[in-house]
Amino acid sequence: MKTSRAPFLGVIGGSGLYEMEGPTRVTRVRVSTPFGPPSDEIAVGDLENVRVAFLARHGRGHRLSPSEINYRANIYALKKLGVERVVSVSAVGSMKEALPPGHVVIPHQFYDQTKRRIGTFFEGGLVAHVALADPVCRDEAGKLAEAARKCGATVHEGGVYLCIEGPQFSTRGESLIYRQWGVDVIGMTNLPEAKLAREAQLCYATLALVTDYDCWHPGHDAVTVDAIIETLHRNVALSRQIIQTVAPALTGDRPCSCARALETAVLTPRHQIPAATRKRLSLLLGPSVEPKKGA
Repeated sequence: MKTSRAPFLGVIGGSGLYEMEGPTRVTRVRVSTPFGPPSDEIAVGDLENVRVAFLARHGRGHRLSPSEINYRANIYALKKLGVERVVSVSAVGSMKEALPPGHVVIPHQFYDQTKRRIGTFFEGGLVAHVALADPVCRDEAGKLAEAARKCGATVHEGGVYLCIEGPQFSTRGESLIYRQWGVDVIGMTNLPEAKLAREAQLCYATLALVTDYDCWHPGHDAVTVDAIIETLHRNVALSRQIIQTVAPALTGDRPCSCARALETAVLTPRHQIPAATRKRLSLLLGPSVEPKKGA
C-alpha cells in the first residue's frame, strides 16, 4: 500500500505501547523485507504535520519475546518506508537509586549482554565495520530530552543501557554484578536495534521509561510483571505525549553524521560482493557507498 509521502520519523513502541494515539490519515502498511516480516504492520500517519511510521516492537498484543523479535526486518522496513530518524520507546529497570520508577532516561550508551541475536546486516560476502563509539544520535537525544521535560517528566539525560537476552528477569546475583559495572538502566530490546539503525544510517535515540528497580534494591520487592504493568500504564500516556511534542523538532536536515555511517565502513570491494548479497542490501548500500580506499 502506498502512502501520500514517505514518513520521516519512525517510532518503535515497546512494552505497553502498541498503538499511537494522535496521528491522522493513518494507513497500515505490510512491508516485505529480505530478512522476513517485521513485528507487525506499520501504521503510517500524520502527527503534528510530520509523517510518522509506528511499529509495535513486540507486535500488537505483545506476541513476540525479546529474543523472537526480527530486529533486522524492523529496521529495514522503516528504512524502506523512507524513515530517517527512529525513536525507540522502551520499558527499563533502574540500576541506581537516583532513577526511581516513573522517571525518564535518555541513555547515550549501550552494553550488549545478549547471546542469541544477529547484530548486523552485513554478511554473506560483504564486510562493513561501522563506528559505534557513540551509538545514539546526540542531536535526536537532546531534542527528545527537551520534549520530555516540556511534558513534565523528570528526565535523566545520558548513562548506559544494559541489554540482556531475557525473557527472564535478572537473578539477584546478576543484578548486583551489573550494579558494580556502573550501568544505569537494564532492558531486553535496544540491542541489536541500535546497531542495525546505525548500519542503516538512521538517527536513533531511546526514550527509556523506568518501571522498577530490577531485583537489587533491598527496599523493593523483586520485579514482577504485575508491578511493571501498573507503572507501564502510567508511562504509556506520557510516552505518547512526548512523541507528539518531539515530532516537529525531528524534521528537516540532520546535522549529525548518522547519515554517513557507511562512507568508510565497507571493506569489501564492490566487484567482489556476491550478486545476491548486493541485491539484498542495495537499499542500505545505495550507489554512493564505495569500499574504503586501499581495501
